[in-house]
Amino acid sequence: MFAINDICSHANVSLSEGEVEDCQIECWLHGSAFDLRTGKPSGLPATRPVPVYPVKIEGGSVLVDVGASLTQES
Repeated sequence: MFAINDICSHANVSLSEGEVEDCQIECWLHGSAFDLRTGKPSGLPATRPVPVYPVKIEGGSVLVDVGASLTQES
């Protein structure tokens, strides 16, 4: 299970409207692709990662710690 920031680091648009395949999400606007595990761009034109957040399941709830990004910004 993965949680990433919903905003593309290239175009500042919602990634949740893009396509997910395997462990990648593709931005619908310009086709930038990001690895859901690391947030790193895997396809241009994006060159900066998107934040990835820790996720845990607790008592049937999915908890995302948006205050603790696991991504190293470059």
